[in-house]
Amino acid sequence: MTDLLVFERECASCGARFIAGVDEAGRGPLAGPVTAAAVIMPLDDIIEGVNDSKKLSPKKRDVLYDIIREKAVAFAVECVDEKTIDKINILSATKLCMKRCLERLNVKPDAVLVDAVALDYPSEIIPIIKGDAKSYSIAAASILAKVYRDRLMEKFDAEYPEYGFAKHKGYGTKQHIEAIKKYGPCPIHRRTFIGNFYEE
Repeated sequence: MTDLLVFERECASCGARFIAGVDEAGRGPLAGPVTAAAVIMPLDDIIEGVNDSKKLSPKKRDVLYDIIREKAVAFAVECVDEKTIDKINILSATKLCMKRCLERLNVKPDAVLVDAVALDYPSEIIPIIKGDAKSYSIAAASILAKVYRDRLMEKFDAEYPEYGFAKHKGYGTKQHIEAIKKYGPCPIHRRTFIGNFYEE
């Protein structure tokens, strides 16, 4: 079993008191925003079951989402919309989203563990490849970002029911692509993501 506190302990041994985990959800979908979360978790009160959000069932994520928000020292969730993604590209939008989260934390972190992305931020930034599966703090952030975005896409499903957003959350499933071809894109589609199969 992976020890998810290796990086946190390393930061703490170097004097970091507040360690933030940062992750995103929604870099790959054809529609909707990219969402990021930053969270500082107490390391003396570990929540059982926290892991990479992709490895958890939706029901388990929902339960953990509430517990993480309740126990966190500080957390923030931010979204960057599809128009900004089209304008500045998905990597830049992801970084912007993560940075906004960090700036919104009401406790300034001494160190930031982030899933694979290098950020320009005044605290020490430690990018970790597949960090959501290796760090407790990043895993907690991944759950916050994923649940928040999924719930947002469910709301969009009620607004644009023909696309099936509640089911695929905006990802490029066969059903979703067929719906775009049939109905054309809706306002939350990322125009730079659908150009290879849809021309306006």
